[in-house]
Amino acid sequence: MLTPDEQQRYDRQIMIPGFGEAGQEKLKQAKVVIAGSGGLGSPAAIYLAAAGVGTLRIIDHDKVELSNLNRQVLHWEKDIARSKVKSAAEKLSQLNSSIAIETIAETINEVTVRAMVAGFHIIIDALDNLPTRFLLNRAALALGIPFIHGAVYGLEGRVMTVLPGTSACLRCLYRGVPPREKFPVLGTTPAVIGCIQATEAIKLITGIGTPLSNRLLIYDGLKMTFTELNVHRNQNCEHCGDVGREARP
Repeated sequence: MLTPDEQQRYDRQIMIPGFGEAGQEKLKQAKVVIAGSGGLGSPAAIYLAAAGVGTLRIIDHDKVELSNLNRQVLHWEKDIARSKVKSAAEKLSQLNSSIAIETIAETINEVTVRAMVAGFHIIIDALDNLPTRFLLNRAALALGIPFIHGAVYGLEGRVMTVLPGTSACLRCLYRGVPPREKFPVLGTTPAVIGCIQATEAIKLITGIGTPLSNRLLIYDGLKMTFTELNVHRNQNCEHCGDVGREARP
């Protein structure tokens, strides 16, 4: 049941057709993992906290650096050299003290990934490298957890929602692994993409709207356009196809 304060706080979103108090109660009970608390993770976490998602688990092993501050809006000048997850938890708790914020200041790897996400309802991919994204993709498929992918480069961003057992997965989308490199980014780009990821998570939790599955949404900030591409599930995918299922532990 929602408290009187919660009814007042979330009044405007409760008014959305199909959302209602039942949708808000679903958000209150929901548990979302945000892998990364940088450019994508910051806006995603802020708006999920503001919407009243009951439990957020923030995973990030890095510390705040000065060069992060053009885009990672959860972190401020006073947080430089501080753990990102501690910095993020502080701001999110001040934004909404009624939700639970869990933090993991560890690296996601093949050994740790499943334990980090097990028992949660949604995984937000707010990472900056494809190999670790693939680990999360595999874990999401194995555990049946929807996985919301986001990526940015300069003024371009991409978003796709993976529904395990139903839609194309991240490996269906990306066949190769590009080399890790320092890449350009304007802070507004992850702000746009992170907000879309948060919107997708809220839709999945509450059951409203149509998820961005089997579709890749591409944002071009230079031209200010959104383009949608169909993504087909690959039956021979190493992660979600017949081969992937046979190899999955």
